[in-house]
Amino acid sequence: MKDVALSCRSYLQHILVVDDGSTDTDVSSLFADTDVIVLGHEKNLGKGKAILTALKYIKAQGGRFMITIDADGQHYPQDLKKFIPLLQEDETNIIIGCRRLQGKHVPRKSHFGKKVANFWLHVETGVSIEDCQSGFRAYPVQYLSQMKLTGSHYDFETEVLARAVWAGLHLKTIEVDAWYPEPQSRISHFKPFIDNMRISCMHTRLVGRCLLPFPHRKLVHEASEKIDLSVLRSPLKLLKMLLKENASPSGLAISASVGILLAVLPLISIHTLVIIYVTARLHLNKVMAVTIQNLCIPPFVPAACIELGYYMRHGRWLTDVSMDVIFKQFPDRLWEWLLGSLIIAPVLAIIVGISVFFTAKALQNRIDN
Repeated sequence: MKDVALSCRSYLQHILVVDDGSTDTDVSSLFADTDVIVLGHEKNLGKGKAILTALKYIKAQGGRFMITIDADGQHYPQDLKKFIPLLQEDETNIIIGCRRLQGKHVPRKSHFGKKVANFWLHVETGVSIEDCQSGFRAYPVQYLSQMKLTGSHYDFETEVLARAVWAGLHLKTIEVDAWYPEPQSRISHFKPFIDNMRISCMHTRLVGRCLLPFPHRKLVHEASEKIDLSVLRSPLKLLKMLLKENASPSGLAISASVGILLAVLPLISIHTLVIIYVTARLHLNKVMAVTIQNLCIPPFVPAACIELGYYMRHGRWLTDVSMDVIFKQFPDRLWEWLLGSLIIAPVLAIIVGISVFFTAKALQNRIDN
């Protein structure tokens, strides 16, 4: 930690260390003979709270930007020089140092986790970057201090990028090196179960907010871009544009899953409208979602849902399918359709999503080769 801080001091004048409730080291004494500022929490509050503590201090000192770097030595302080030009270019930029995940000691889970996080950021904002999990970032203080952020641990870094884009800020990236020691030598405070649970809950909240038909609060107001309506006069051009939307294997898989999930529910006569709305809000592939819903057309899937729902209510299968049972008792059948769909919809969505992913992956590999 001391080496990282003093190395940063070689490139920047003001260095701040936040001691998040450590019990094994007197951090203040480590920097007693330096001009590095040390702030401390009496107990561990999480990485998000530590960043907000630093933000509050920097704002009080009149600082314009805050660059965060992890204290475990993963990042190289000399890469700080890459941030400065982009900060001077535009104060509405958040700069993310995208790590080169190379070397034999880089865990496979790091590659997988990065892809998953990048995908969900795109769903929530429509913005794609290479490494939204990197903790090596530069924030504009005046804008970050106005954002309402609730994440206090590693979920903070997930939340702040999504809300920043919603607020009108821009995400810019630079490429940085990263050091990964041998597994037995690496020290990490990331708790796989609890921290992944926090991050998953945060994504759930962010996606839920995306689905609400209310505008996000803007901190940066830019001139509205003119919508190119000429594409509406060319159905072929429009179709090509829609087909390319989030067309990665994972994007198509999620789009298919969402389409199936909604198609199974008893949204009588409005399935397509709901699917288009949800996929538009989540920046998913509308063509895939709308097309895949045809797998759930009546009578097979609705009948299966009703049968399952009937069994859940009465403990036996529905064998009388007369007109009276279907139409005169329609409220009961609708309720059973809903009950059954709550089980069939997610199961079918997972099966179809996995099938679409591997099919799209195979096609992509064939095209690449």
